[in-house]
Amino acid sequence: MFEQIRKRGDNFSYLIGDEGSGLAAVVDPSGNQRTIIRHLKKKGLKLVYILLTHSHPDHTFGTDYLTKKTGAKVVAHESSRVRIDLAAKDGQRIQLGGLTIEIMHTPGHTPDGICVIVDGKIMTGDTLFVQECGRTDLSGGDSAEMYDSLNRIKALPEDMEVWPGHDYGPKPSSTIGEEVRENYTLEDMILEEFIEFMKEP
Repeated sequence: MFEQIRKRGDNFSYLIGDEGSGLAAVVDPSGNQRTIIRHLKKKGLKLVYILLTHSHPDHTFGTDYLTKKTGAKVVAHESSRVRIDLAAKDGQRIQLGGLTIEIMHTPGHTPDGICVIVDGKIMTGDTLFVQECGRTDLSGGDSAEMYDSLNRIKALPEDMEVWPGHDYGPKPSSTIGEEVRENYTLEDMILEEFIEFMKEP
């Protein structure tokens, strides 16, 4: 089971459920904590993991509420400054009942940025949006790291579904193939060209 949850702003949260075991994980509470609790109750799922794609408050807001209500463990990259129960590394796999969740470290927007891969889907946080990519001009941002992260994502299977952290594009989700063809930030560039490109307003 997979569900995209959106609050009144443009942030997305994602609910991942393994119906066989009744276990669930949330990617980025993003202020949707009460809606998430309602969805869990409706579907009869127990929240065991809260995965944070990075430490910006618009993605982490609601984490404390969910941990107190459910006892779920907080998962974030080992370099993150948020309170972590499970410090994740690049390539780490986490079992959620019969589902396997894979962590891809994708710094660039922030040093602790990760993407979450499960069941043919990638939740890209603020690394990759539909037809756009994340900013690198905020604290901790790094265009060279973003370049490497985007190239890793580009190499994933074309039919993998892309589910971003914000509703910034013409539609709420995409695929790797669509993004490679249509996202101008994924056009072939050498590193120096990409760094100059990211300086543009």
